[in-house]
Amino acid sequence: MQLLLISDTHGLHHKLQLSPTDMLIHAGDISSRGSKAEILDFLDWFEKQDAQHKIFIAGNHDYFFDNASTEEINSIIPKNITYLCDSGTTIEGINIWGSPVQPWFHDWAFNRKRGVEINQHWQLIPNNTDILITHGPAYGILDRTIHNELVGCEDLLERVKIIQPKLFVFGHIHEGYGMQQNHGVDFVNASVLDVQYRQVNDPVVYSF
Repeated sequence: MQLLLISDTHGLHHKLQLSPTDMLIHAGDISSRGSKAEILDFLDWFEKQDAQHKIFIAGNHDYFFDNASTEEINSIIPKNITYLCDSGTTIEGINIWGSPVQPWFHDWAFNRKRGVEINQHWQLIPNNTDILITHGPAYGILDRTIHNELVGCEDLLERVKIIQPKLFVFGHIHEGYGMQQNHGVDFVNASVLDVQYRQVNDPVVYSF
């Protein structure tokens, strides 16, 4: 199965020219300020992409998903799109889990304090997860900022080491874009924008 991986489009999704794929995954920050209008615009675009399966999670900019009720969220998600929020799905035998949570960052959406609070979310990830999608990175892998700081989550890294999914997709740290294999896992930071919010990075093509 061919996967196309993107993240951190921040409302600039219309500038992307995506090739047809079997599964399209977006790892959060689909909007700039998280308004419902922005979300609806993204969903309209995402629904039209040439992919058999379309999956996304929210990110720290996507306030709508942090504030709206489950009923309201479900009412706007098109039928051919899967939205994951500390939840999972199975597609053609592949177990996929997604979470928007990241360590506390400038009082944005889906922030959790490091340690016990955030680790409660990571403990929800099933041991049989094949593809893990979170907005923020694990500690020390594609999480280095322009200030040379490693800002990923330590507890998430420990959980990933235990689960060992085949693929772990994330974004959040734009300057961490790339792919790296560690602990038997393919880590992909799929941020398509750079730190100045310019679209400079290509979607990542991955064969599962």
